Amino acid sequence: MLFKRSLLQELVTTAIGGFMVLFGIVIAQRVAYYIGIAAKGSLASDAINTLLGFSMLKFLPMMLSLTLFLAVLLTLSRWHRDSEMVVWFSSGQGLSSWIRPVLTFGVPVIVVITFLSLFVTPWATNKGAEFRDQLKSRDELSSISPGVFKESRQADRVFFVESFDELGNIVKNIFVQSMQHQKLGIIVAARGHRETAENNDNFLVMQNGRRYEGTPNTAEYSITEFERYAIRIEPAEVQQQPPNTQSKSSLDLFNEHSLDSAAELQWRLAIPISAFVLILLAIPLSFVDPRSGRSANLMMALLIYIVYNNLLSILQAWLAQGKIPTMVGLWPVHAFFLLLTFWMFYRRLFQLPFLPRLWRK
Repeated sequence: MLFKRSLLQELVTTAIGGFMVLFGIVIAQRVAYYIGIAAKGSLASDAINTLLGFSMLKFLPMMLSLTLFLAVLLTLSRWHRDSEMVVWFSSGQGLSSWIRPVLTFGVPVIVVITFLSLFVTPWATNKGAEFRDQLKSRDELSSISPGVFKESRQADRVFFVESFDELGNIVKNIFVQSMQHQKLGIIVAARGHRETAENNDNFLVMQNGRRYEGTPNTAEYSITEFERYAIRIEPAEVQQQPPNTQSKSSLDLFNEHSLDSAAELQWRLAIPISAFVLILLAIPLSFVDPRSGRSANLMMALLIYIVYNNLLSILQAWLAQGKIPTMVGLWPVHAFFLLLTFWMFYRRLFQLPFLPRLWRK
């Protein structure tokens, strides 16, 4: 049918474009966040891509949900604005005729959102936490960034590296300050590299440099030139933290029967349920009133989306705190917005005189 084919084609095109925009915004924000942490020396630069991948998997269900909502809203709003809706209404397509093609477009994506929310997101959260623990267990040399002073965890050494070579294996213009036995030591070298001994001990090996050692606030200093100088790097010992609620699998949450697990499980289910309600709500919400401007319904839609997710977050917190029963959970929010959807359908039906007749068809 021409009506359904044209609608589905435009929905898919709008959804792809909207998802690319949302994906670009989120990934730009996360990249800036991780680069800021790496610039402070708290994160190794080679760990940014891995953490970024886990982070994007966590945000993917929310991005797909918002993409569905905006795709339906923007597509139908354009049809209203360009008077295509009048043509379809005049040809016998009632308001209920839009539900089936919209669900045909949205339900497969909602199934993907459900799978991501229940299985992929907790897996990504767990793997991301494990990767962060591995980063904490690495020595301080792993998180050194060129041009940034890096202090050791024991606060007894300060490292500075001007630059790396193209492969990142050799560092140039090294500065190391250490305090041992109440004596200040400063080492400068033209270049250096990391070496691992047979017993797996890590060393920073510097070449062609000088070592200055002396007592602070005195004139007792000695200068030593060297061709090769090695500093042993102590590995960090990090205690493994137990997995939190967000990183547990959905099956484990279902078997725990605790308030935190029930709240987290209902939140994971709320994401695809809210996506289903929102795409239905977008049908009557897409009506464009020429007197209110083109962006009025879009602003209202974004406000509804924000309120919907904030209410879900509030009830999730109340459920975890035991303020509301587990049987009630997050369902009042879904029920409220589902009733809002029915009310807006009813309002659109009786707002225009020819719509009730088309609905009966």
